[in-house]
Amino acid sequence: MPGIDECLLEAMLLPGALGAGVADWTSGLALGAIGQSPGGDHEATAAETAELARTAAEHPGFGAPTDGTGDLAAVGPPVEDLIITTRTAYHVLCFVETAFDSSVFLHLWLDRQDGNLALARLRLRDLAERLVL
Repeated sequence: MPGIDECLLEAMLLPGALGAGVADWTSGLALGAIGQSPGGDHEATAAETAELARTAAEHPGFGAPTDGTGDLAAVGPPVEDLIITTRTAYHVLCFVETAFDSSVFLHLWLDRQDGNLALARLRLRDLAERLVL
């Protein structure tokens, strides 16, 4: 069972991997990062991608579960992952289900020319399932 550092090292072994991080989508806090960062700052990238993750996880249009009062239920987000495509790269955000609050996600920045999006998505899902926080 890999911890954050081992998980990030494994993510960087993917073809075309430019950088990777683990962040909390409720606070925007970077829990770990490796490689390059799209904006040059891993902390800023974590905060920016956390906003995307939070929007997807909490938006009722994506089927966010509620407890009947309109508040989010205590189960994990209904979204498994997000894929953002730019002209030169892919950003894959993969939600990590945890026993406590499931507010963590993996972020992989992948070169579009050298990366394999399908492989990256499958490997990130596997890493998310094995990650020990």
